[in-house]
Amino acid sequence: MPEILDETSHIESTTVGVYRTSATVKGGRRFSFGALVIVGDRRGKVGFGYGKSNEVPSAVEKAQKYARRAMITVPMAGRTVPHEVEGKFSASKVRLIPASPGTGVVAGGTVRAILEMAGVTDCLTKCYGSTNSANMVKAVFDGLAKLRRREQIGKNRGLTLPETDIEVKIERGRQFMPTATKEKMRGPVNTVGQDRKGRGGGGRRGPRGGGGGGHGGQGGGQGGHAAQPAAGGPPTAADSAPGPA
Repeated sequence: MPEILDETSHIESTTVGVYRTSATVKGGRRFSFGALVIVGDRRGKVGFGYGKSNEVPSAVEKAQKYARRAMITVPMAGRTVPHEVEGKFSASKVRLIPASPGTGVVAGGTVRAILEMAGVTDCLTKCYGSTNSANMVKAVFDGLAKLRRREQIGKNRGLTLPETDIEVKIERGRQFMPTATKEKMRGPVNTVGQDRKGRGGGGRRGPRGGGGGGHGGQGGGQGGHAAQPAAGGPPTAADSAPGPA
């Protein structure tokens, strides 16, 4: 879970890894810990830091302090990187590829933490070579340092550059993104049995063996109390049977 460092500047931090090292001395083993931390405001600024200490909390605190000092500004086109770029450090190479809105961040845990802290929500990535966390972090920051906006490139060249294909695709993809509304989503409505309401009326079906009304208001069911004979008709066997004492 990201940890909020400063509420006013909206700076958050996430720990990528905690590493333990040991040194064998005369009295036994002496342990020390190192922490690799990513900080960012999710608005285009991100940094990383590595701190060491004899305890994990103090190592994380040192790394956060170093990361806040080394924050950089990431150029973005919407919510993705403005163009494809590849960063390299030691034996690790990381390629960042822009994506249309709604794609999400397709990356591993280390690269995902950096892009999310920078505010990138749509990006494709690919890692080559070593997957060591420290090398990958430095390779990603090497790639982020190479990013340039279209306006910045045109200003350096003294030209007015047209919109890139990435910007056109981003603008086209925004048309299909859902718009945020304040209305709450309505729950499903049960419509089972509503098609029977328009049919003939009548009482409910009586209890088992009872004399409730039938479908469409017709006579009650058989069983239970015997049906009474019609007025003026001949007596039946049920009428002549003796009643209970």
